[in-house]
Amino acid sequence: MSEPRTAATLDQAQTTANNAAGWVEQNWSTWLSVGLRIILILVIAMVLRTVIRRSLTKLIDRMNRHATAVEGTALGGLLVNAERRRQRSEAIGSVLRSVASFVILGTAALMMLSTLQINLAPLLASAGVAGVAIGFGARNLVTDFLSGVFMIMEDQYGVGDSIDAGVASGEVIEVGLRVTKLRGDNGEIWYVRNGEIKRIGNLSQGWATAAVDVQVKPTEDLDRLREVIGQVAEELAKAEPWNERLWGPVEVLGLDSVLLDSMIIRVSAKTMPGKALGVERELRWRLKRALDDAGIRVVGGPVQVDTEEPPVDSAAAMAAPSALANPTSPQSLATNPIPPPTISK
Repeated sequence: MSEPRTAATLDQAQTTANNAAGWVEQNWSTWLSVGLRIILILVIAMVLRTVIRRSLTKLIDRMNRHATAVEGTALGGLLVNAERRRQRSEAIGSVLRSVASFVILGTAALMMLSTLQINLAPLLASAGVAGVAIGFGARNLVTDFLSGVFMIMEDQYGVGDSIDAGVASGEVIEVGLRVTKLRGDNGEIWYVRNGEIKRIGNLSQGWATAAVDVQVKPTEDLDRLREVIGQVAEELAKAEPWNERLWGPVEVLGLDSVLLDSMIIRVSAKTMPGKALGVERELRWRLKRALDDAGIRVVGGPVQVDTEEPPVDSAAAMAAPSALANPTSPQSLATNPIPPPTISK
């Protein structure tokens, strides 16, 4: 009884092995083809990703070396500083590298799934729904990121610029894809989300204006004042380093206002961006010394308005003489109480 059962078991095992071997023999070419195709897709994707990332890195390094070479020259003063160019190029390079990696690897993954004959329609639909849900949940993060990308690409501001971002103002010390760091006037550091910045006032682009008000007495000679101010302007335009910071002549705009005891003359000059305050201080210093040497007195402070009342006569506070002051006068006697009548017995 045991021998027939053993023979049947061996026959079943042999049949199963033969079937498995036949199935493997029939499908091994398909497996090999699919495997080689997946490996080829993966290799091409990795090589392409490496080449693109290295190309972007070399391009950014070349831009940084060019910025470093230009810095310190006459042309470098007109361009943005090296740190600003470096951060801008690094941010743009990081975004481009991330986008390239996402596109290449994502396309390779879809191609490998398609090679395995997996239906991609449900997968893509699920990914779309998940993307919409994540987009609604992280909309502030997406807004900050996109705003940062456009701010950097459009070069709205950079490291070293003095800006007014609405919610905060100060000097830019770092520009990120999500957050911008500002150094305030008192030394504080502001972390401003890029999505919260609705308007930007850049005080370091283009040119700035240095304006100084000269307040003197209204009796001073205007022609003499114009001559003294013109001499100061010529000396300032020739002195170092103010000749580089001044981008235009110092102009006398004229009388800004005429008051009772003073008049104000407005002096203005176009300067390098961010250098207006220093030019104003130096110009004010030189004007004060020149006016003192010329005997022209500079006045200041608010106009004193005469609000004092005329002195009051002390005699006016005294009352007029009254008849009641004399106890023997008829008026005083009339005010005395009437004595009670005397009753005789």
